[in-house]
Amino acid sequence: MTAPYPTLAQALANADVLHERAEIETVIADLGRRIDAALDGERAVFLTVMNGALMFAGQLALSVRTDLEFDYVHATRYRGATAGSDLCWLREPQVPLADRTVLLVDDILDEGHTLKAVRDDCLVRGAKRVLIASLCRKLHGRCVEGIDSDFNGLELPDRYVFGYGMDYHEQGRNLPAIYALRD
Repeated sequence: MTAPYPTLAQALANADVLHERAEIETVIADLGRRIDAALDGERAVFLTVMNGALMFAGQLALSVRTDLEFDYVHATRYRGATAGSDLCWLREPQVPLADRTVLLVDDILDEGHTLKAVRDDCLVRGAKRVLIASLCRKLHGRCVEGIDSDFNGLELPDRYVFGYGMDYHEQGRNLPAIYALRD
């Protein structure tokens, strides 16, 4: 049985490289400096949204000099598809968030449904503030109201993107650049 979509190799042959690894690493280092300035020495909870943010979060954590407490959530709307559905919690935060600053880290702010749900959950758990750090943000007008990144690295066109944590049908997350399909 063949997949209902092209293989990763076929997708790469039909994709443009938007951002190379060296550029991405420079952007992440700058995000770390900006986050340090915003935290001003406050020990925040560094909350990674799995699986997509894994690559970005690891590098970002090493770029932030302020002491952090680490946790992660696994919430998804996609489950390998290209269109989202209802939010599915695979793992909720374990670290107490009450009266804490949370640095919510994700690979991409696309429409924002997942990030908004996770951010709102952090606030329900008593977080005093939630700062959102995203590696990328797609440029379009479909973002849900009331959600944006406090720290964003790259702006992407409104195309199917993958690599550097973002997947192509659950493949290619470990590609060292960000790609966009041509059609």
